[in-house]
Amino acid sequence: MKVPWGKDLRTIEEDRLMELFDTPVAVTNYPKETMAFYKPKDTKDPKTALCFDMLAPEGYEEIIGGSERDTDIEELRKALEKEGENIENYEWYLDLRRYGSVPHSGYGMGIERVVAWLCGLDVIRDAIAFPRTMIRFRP
Repeated sequence: MKVPWGKDLRTIEEDRLMELFDTPVAVTNYPKETMAFYKPKDTKDPKTALCFDMLAPEGYEEIIGGSERDTDIEELRKALEKEGENIENYEWYLDLRRYGSVPHSGYGMGIERVVAWLCGLDVIRDAIAFPRTMIRFRP
């Protein structure tokens, strides 16, 4: 499968990739242009961002996603401007970097996705304690 440079992986590409593995796989260094403004460029390859996705086998796709966070205010401004964002709306975020930021990273784990994969569940809803459905929108 050919995936053009600069295109984020979708479910179909993730599924095809994971047909080759029976354990989780970390995909790193996605194209910077497809990533959120706060993901910094990799100094070794500035076309890519310092980020990753953890993909699970058997059709469960992305279970964890993370990245370093950019602390360079000018790079953050450039990224926001490139996306057509109003910088004033992000001054609070830039202030976080301006007044005491340190190099740091973050990630998000889809707990229900991990549980569904570990338990071999067919439907992620079965991994959610209080799932919302058409007839159930309150616990």
